[in-house]
Amino acid sequence: MRIVLPVHHFLPRYTAGAELYTYRLARWLQRHGHSVEVVAVESVEHETNSKLDVVSDTYDGIPVHRLHFNLEAGEQNWEYDNQLIGAWFARYLEQTCPDLAHFQAGYLIGIAPLRAAVTAGVPTVLTLHDYWFICPRFTLLRGDDTLCRAVPDDPAGCAWCMQLNRRRFRVPEQMTGGLFGRVALRAGFDPGRAYIAARRNTLLPALTWPDAVIAPSRFLADQVRAFVPPERLYISRNGLDLTPFTHGPRQNENGVIRIGFIGQIAPHKGVHLLITAFQQLQVRSGRIELHIYGGLSANPAYVTRLRRLAGTDSRIRFHGRIDNTSVPATLAGLDVAVVPSTWYENSPLAILEAHAAGTPVVTAALGGMAELVRDGVDGLHFQPNDARDLARILQRVLDEPDLLPRLRSGIQRPRSIDDEMAQILAIYNNVIARHVPQMMRE
Repeated sequence: MRIVLPVHHFLPRYTAGAELYTYRLARWLQRHGHSVEVVAVESVEHETNSKLDVVSDTYDGIPVHRLHFNLEAGEQNWEYDNQLIGAWFARYLEQTCPDLAHFQAGYLIGIAPLRAAVTAGVPTVLTLHDYWFICPRFTLLRGDDTLCRAVPDDPAGCAWCMQLNRRRFRVPEQMTGGLFGRVALRAGFDPGRAYIAARRNTLLPALTWPDAVIAPSRFLADQVRAFVPPERLYISRNGLDLTPFTHGPRQNENGVIRIGFIGQIAPHKGVHLLITAFQQLQVRSGRIELHIYGGLSANPAYVTRLRRLAGTDSRIRFHGRIDNTSVPATLAGLDVAVVPSTWYENSPLAILEAHAAGTPVVTAALGGMAELVRDGVDGLHFQPNDARDLARILQRVLDEPDLLPRLRSGIQRPRSIDDEMAQILAIYNNVIARHVPQMMRE
């Protein structure tokens, strides 16, 4: 089978969840006899204003076509419907004739290549990794760092949320508990409303185009259920290559409880909550350490904030990014992994990998995180965005000697990538089979 995987970014420069998922998917498909190519956006600050340049190379045996363009030089709708990418992708499909296109989310790549694939009659699958189709901030996390409980019917509500990135709107919104925004909207304040309306009117119908839409969590599936034909919506839990992971009892070293975070160092990942909670812990015997693993250069202002929070506390250690091959051993060396994200995570790799290593997880009771961690069985939940409650939960880890062994014994091995791919291939074969009668009719 010839398969193309469009995604917003790809390795080695970009290493977030969707990029790593696409890499694992491509490698598995290759190893099982399929021909795979990746199409990804490499740069949106291209020096040539009105041109799309494509540089093709190979990463770990995977052919990659890297797109370069200037986002600011284009039309406003290029953020979600870039005609340069659409035209190039139409030519690419004509030249390569893939059997299937499996799109990963929509950010930056936009819906233009999806439209091109549908127009060309190529079977299409879309895996959602975030809320990009329904939320211009992608995360359902508002500009004042509160959760969006329901997408506003009026696009002006989303337009106001985008304004909250600016301090002169965000501060009064926070001080008045949202009253400032409600008054502003009633008074007709709506800069950006037309853009949000156009974005919605374009993206929501596009969710009906793919032959299959895959969500990795029930929570994410529920957010788009109203826009996707029910027979085309699938829930497919992410799987792991479990080979590198060992799942055995951990030997506590010198009475030290090692708490850890592995992931992207960014505000929505909640690392500040973890540091604040850690410093509230009361140690009655032994020692505790907090180990933070993740790149320190992508969000320098946030890293500065974290270092300021940590101060001179030698128990808190910033290790920087570690190689993927080091993750299993690193996780196995922790007593507990913490996933403190402040947004509706869908299927965090950090949780799956921690459980694969036999390490209990403390996570926010939110979105897909709450689905992956069974509170009191293989981990613990805390109230989202609440450092004090996170400290309360971590204090239990210190004060209840039998808690960690009990949680470790409750961990079930995550789904394997082979099991996940069996479901993905079944979806591929199903959508391709549905195209065959249509082609015969034509």
